[in-house]
Amino acid sequence: MPQKPPSFKASSSFQNRTMAYFYSQIEQQQRILQRIQAVLPEVLGKQIRYCLIKDKKLLLYTDSAAWASQLRFYNNVILAAIVPLTRTPVEIMQIKIIGGQTGLILGPRRKAKIPSIEKIELIRNDSLTVSDNQLRLALLKLSSTLERLSSKT
Repeated sequence: MPQKPPSFKASSSFQNRTMAYFYSQIEQQQRILQRIQAVLPEVLGKQIRYCLIKDKKLLLYTDSAAWASQLRFYNNVILAAIVPLTRTPVEIMQIKIIGGQTGLILGPRRKAKIPSIEKIELIRNDSLTVSDNQLRLALLKLSSTLERLSSKT
């Protein structure tokens, strides 16, 4: 009679303290995020993607600098709201922008418009007739930079 193969247990069915610790951390972060979103205006609360507490610092992650700027106005409100949920006191709030890391493209990539060689020469020649020394040096530097950039394209 063929022997029955041993049954397979899912890895989640085993007792694992490390995994349990990570799950508790994730749950705490979700509770904190929900609490922060509850005390903020609805539009602003939706802009917070993730939160994390690390070394007495609350890290909030959002998609853009504009939302980060708005969130900074609520620094004291946010820190006061999470006090009952944290194990250690949080003293600092830091906002990080994750738009570039997620592959989110906010608009078409802009490319610099380099003037033609004739216009670059015109800038260089006109700079030699300028009496202000500082302006002359700036125009010469501009013409040399534009010439270098035009040779790359």
